[in-house]
Amino acid sequence: MQNSEALALAASLLAAAGDLTQRINDGVVARGFEARPAWGFAFARLAPDGATVTELAGHLGVTKQAASQLVDEIVRKGYAERRPHPEDARARLVVLTERGWACTRAAEEAAAEAVRTWVDVLGEGEVRALRGRLGRIAPHGPIKPAW
Repeated sequence: MQNSEALALAASLLAAAGDLTQRINDGVVARGFEARPAWGFAFARLAPDGATVTELAGHLGVTKQAASQLVDEIVRKGYAERRPHPEDARARLVVLTERGWACTRAAEEAAAEAVRTWVDVLGEGEVRALRGRLGRIAPHGPIKPAW
């Protein structure tokens, strides 16, 4: 593959990822939630069992101070709460509230809507094949925003 082809592929993937992120965020907002794309990346880390601010910072690739500011914001808006950490008395665990879980479900619905438009263009078989191929090359680990 020539450099120009590789660059075109990279640009297409980045454009698709950016569009998908924006469409998910727009769908969340349309469902009555105040949201920012960065919150979705944070919610993905908080969703299973919660996380400390330090763990969230590592997941997002930001400083602890930046993660702490994000946590302050989502706590103030009712999407998460701080609880005592069950294993570390010095740490606080940040967990989603019911409002945070509802926002997460709204994001899942918005993601499904966005992908359905790909099915309209490519067909279901092609989208499944795309998912499989991207799954083979995508790094495993946290999905981080591109700051």
